[in-house]
Amino acid sequence: MSHFTTITTQVRDVAALRAAVAELGLQLVPDADARGFASQTRRGDYVIRLKGPYDIALNRQPNDHYGLTTDWWNGHVEREVGKDFGRLLQLYGVHKTTLEARKKGLSVLRRHQPNGAIKLVLATL
Repeated sequence: MSHFTTITTQVRDVAALRAAVAELGLQLVPDADARGFASQTRRGDYVIRLKGPYDIALNRQPNDHYGLTTDWWNGHVEREVGKDFGRLLQLYGVHKTTLEARKKGLSVLRRHQPNGAIKLVLATL
């Protein structure tokens, strides 16, 4: 019985994803197997190698977004990347916005809010 679940996301930019993964202190590995419950694995175009016993596989979907597939059993993944990938997707959004803003010649200031949100302030140079 497989424990793996796939969630389709808006992740399309591997560079922004790599930066988000690095900020979490994790690695993004191309063309690898993600670990799951009872030594099950799932192949990924990319795999986010977690510190715990499970990983996250990313596979390109027909709409050019990446689906994130993981084994949520026992909270291992949630502890590292947040509920429903929340922290990971938040940081992906921060890095994607920062990359796009800098391409347009804008500076980016990041402010962490008391509630855990991250506020980005964009300004012309």
